[in-house]
Amino acid sequence: MKNIIFKFSISLMLLCFFCNCDSFVEIDLPPGQLNTPSVFEDRTTANAAMADLYAKLRDSGLITGNGTGLSNLMGNYTDELIYYGSATTGIPPFYNNTLTANNGTVASFWNDSYNQIYSANAIIQGVAASVSLRQPDKDQLTGEALFVRALIHFYLVNLYGAVPYITTTDYEINRHAGRLATELVYQSIITDLVQAQNLIEEDYVVAERIRPNKGAAIALLARVYLYHGDWAEASNTASVVLNDSQYGLESNANMVFLKGSTSTIWQFKPMAEGVNTAEGGNFVFTSGPPPFVALREDLVNAFEAGDHRRISWIGTVSDGSTTWYFANKYKEQTNTGSSVEYSIVLRLSEQFLIRAEARARQGELSGAKDDLNVVRHAAGLGDTPAVSQQEIIDAILRERRVELFTEYGHRFFDLKRSNALDTTLSTVKTGWNTTDALLPVPETELLLNPNLAPQNTGY
Repeated sequence: MKNIIFKFSISLMLLCFFCNCDSFVEIDLPPGQLNTPSVFEDRTTANAAMADLYAKLRDSGLITGNGTGLSNLMGNYTDELIYYGSATTGIPPFYNNTLTANNGTVASFWNDSYNQIYSANAIIQGVAASVSLRQPDKDQLTGEALFVRALIHFYLVNLYGAVPYITTTDYEINRHAGRLATELVYQSIITDLVQAQNLIEEDYVVAERIRPNKGAAIALLARVYLYHGDWAEASNTASVVLNDSQYGLESNANMVFLKGSTSTIWQFKPMAEGVNTAEGGNFVFTSGPPPFVALREDLVNAFEAGDHRRISWIGTVSDGSTTWYFANKYKEQTNTGSSVEYSIVLRLSEQFLIRAEARARQGELSGAKDDLNVVRHAAGLGDTPAVSQQEIIDAILRERRVELFTEYGHRFFDLKRSNALDTTLSTVKTGWNTTDALLPVPETELLLNPNLAPQNTGY
């Protein structure tokens, strides 16, 4: 980071929390601006700092619903989306699989992510130093910041491979940070999430599930265990969420992505009342040709006959000669009188599919089928016909494809961890190479910090 500004000011009882990271690995130490203890001496301003971090996650970086986030870019990178937008944006290199180490969007992924991690660390340190915050507030804020730190590192390690795991705001440490092996990154993620779940309240501290509770930390931990191949831990951890009476699958597919859905575990509230999701603005269109992106037909054809998700979550536009399809999970393309959709980051159906896969990989085939069938029944489908272990695992991965499409890069990560990237994408993406399993480390970062070397193969 060439510049990190961590400054707090209060106006009309609203706190604005600034943290500008132009580059993660090289910063000019901002004199007197990292120490802002007054922010963490008051519960209101401390919570405002936390809320602002969630606004940053919503509006920029990896998990934003904007066109620069994983949902769109990795959908273009794999076999979910067809790109129709301008050739001058940062998206064509993702769609054509022609990324380079000088790609600005890849650099933004890296810098925005470490900006957000820096903010999480600043909250952890500020809360720890506070002498006036009540212990329950300190625990909740620390737990949430640990959750965010783990979440962003989880995406980074799955995109870049070995990455620095940053746990401090200390300039001298961060500017020389090297890349940790993926195993060590995973262990750090697990450590943070275990601590987070022990600190965060079971109940949501604010309405509408817009700040993570204990269930959100446990849900993310279940996913991490699955990706890491810890099948028993993944199954047991997902069970904690699935046994929580706060959550329940919606029987109507049109209800799943409304802000009041019982299947939501954690979601982002829009910036103002009446605003809906960036996803709806990006994916929905009403006339052809598509102005931005459309769904690939092979994804549309992956749905079984009678699947309610095919009817409710995929829209169709035709000009009489050509038909296009779009992701219609979030249906509000524009503002409404009051917001009806929030961007959902974690939801219950993934937990059923996590436990189903973890059970199947341990040979618990009956339980795996039961979990898979819960998701299928909610979509109006019958029991899976899969019988053998491999058939059940394949059926679960197919279910993940139609359940989680255009959500935070799930398709890319599922293909990658099931060793199916090359066999799947080489047939539909002419620019696909085996080395595309990892993104390049930004060239600017390698130049500023030699400890980030070597560059990922292929770049």
